[in-house]
Amino acid sequence: MTAPNDLRLLPWSGPEGKPCYLSTDQRGGFMSRLADNIEAVQLGTAAELLEHASETLDDQDTNSEDLRRLAKELTGALGAVLRVATSRGLLLTVTEPPLP
Repeated sequence: MTAPNDLRLLPWSGPEGKPCYLSTDQRGGFMSRLADNIEAVQLGTAAELLEHASETLDDQDTNSEDLRRLAKELTGALGAVLRVATSRGLLLTVTEPPLP
């Protein structure tokens, strides 16, 4: 089994919004692949939403309700991307050897 500092932050939350971690020696295991796939979907969704946000903000006829909905969607996507970045950053610190 992995050491406690080798835990992977998963791209979803547990009960009450608490972070979920994966402890495994298998980087290509089922849960690792599932997390990789979900992260890819989250990043793709964020990219699409960013394009939509640019179009919405350029549209002079966009109303305040649409802007609030967009802000909520962007906030959710930003949270997902931040979790992916944090997870991947933690993986880098665990897998890369320290610099001399």
